[in-house]
Amino acid sequence: MSKIKLLSPRLANQIAAGEVVERPSSVIKELLENSIDAGATRLDIDIDQGGVKLMRVKDNGGGVEKDDLSLALNRHATSKIYVLDDLEAVETLGFRGEALASISSVSRLKLSSRTENADQAWLAETEGRDMQANLSTTAHNRGTTVEVRDLFFNTPARRKFLRTEKTEFNHLEEVVKRQALSRFDVSFELGHNGKAIHMLRPAPTIRDKEQRIAS
Repeated sequence: MSKIKLLSPRLANQIAAGEVVERPSSVIKELLENSIDAGATRLDIDIDQGGVKLMRVKDNGGGVEKDDLSLALNRHATSKIYVLDDLEAVETLGFRGEALASISSVSRLKLSSRTENADQAWLAETEGRDMQANLSTTAHNRGTTVEVRDLFFNTPARRKFLRTEKTEFNHLEEVVKRQALSRFDVSFELGHNGKAIHMLRPAPTIRDKEQRIAS
């Protein structure tokens, strides 16, 4: 009988990714929810090849402190709950702290961020490996940009289950539409392969809301 062993952090993250990251649209859902939880009122989403090659989400939210950047890529690291009682009053879209760790374990991920009072923006990079994120300075306005490249590059068996570029983008676009219909106070810009697909400004009035729904 085989001995019981602890899973390595990398393998544990990749197993968790099986629940969190099914396809590119799953990644976009998690990233958009993180941005909205951070108070963003503007979301710029750039996609290449249906999301398999590139997904980039840029927001103008509160940003992430330098000391928290690496931690944000660790499993079960979250700013949304601290004690058990917090679960009874969760008001955010996410709270488990698994999304970024799972995404980074199956992609090449860059997380750039700057808080309002910070003198400098910082960049954390990982490449699907069981290692500490590399930190460096970068240029960035207040807010956060998450760039996900080469999804499933290190898990080719899972990449085989992805559909055509058009199908994967349709799933991804549906996620963006759902968010845009639930948050009229947030602007959404979505581009695919360098082409603008949606440019939705905030919709404060009834007429603006009707126009967003129609578009």
